[in-house]
Amino acid sequence: MSMSRLLTPQHSLEPEPPTGEELALFQAEMAGIQPLHQDRILAPRQDEQTLAHAARRAAAEQELTEDPEFWSLEAVELLDPKDWISFKRDGVQQGVFRKLRLGEYELQASLDLHGHTLKRARQALQEFLQECQRCEIRCVLIRHGTGEQSTPKALLKSYVSHWLQQWPDVLACHSAQKMHGGSGSLYVLLRKSPRQKLETRERIQRHQP
Repeated sequence: MSMSRLLTPQHSLEPEPPTGEELALFQAEMAGIQPLHQDRILAPRQDEQTLAHAARRAAAEQELTEDPEFWSLEAVELLDPKDWISFKRDGVQQGVFRKLRLGEYELQASLDLHGHTLKRARQALQEFLQECQRCEIRCVLIRHGTGEQSTPKALLKSYVSHWLQQWPDVLACHSAQKMHGGSGSLYVLLRKSPRQKLETRERIQRHQP
């Protein structure tokens, strides 16, 4: 048997009007309440908008550097397997760069990327640099290989060089001396931590007349 049925007038969906007693009770409840006269939406002040925008931008930038996608896998200019890499930021003294190039700084840590895919190498390199910063390590060796056998040639070498130059705390890098891998490795100089900078300033001040 069907359960559906037609609505007849006695089953109307329209609500019944309130009785006089119900209306009187409602009016008593609402006594003393003034209606609000607001016909517009208040927009944030300009300075509030600026602060909110700055906060969103800072959060996005932090998220970018923590994201493995911070280093792009898009095509970069490919190097030759025998190319020597040389990079330094403005402000790095020539004497400091020369010592790095000649391998005269103590190598405090190293990372071997041989056999890594680009995606795996990117993650390993990022984690390695972050750990070096936490441990206040200044000079490291990155082994990327020459890429003689890769297709295309020097693929990993080209990307590692490109990524390091994008990392803000890399001050300089240079292809290593033969004893450390030659054109298949890089010496990398990292920025000092705030504590190390303070110690340097104090040491200089102590030696000033």
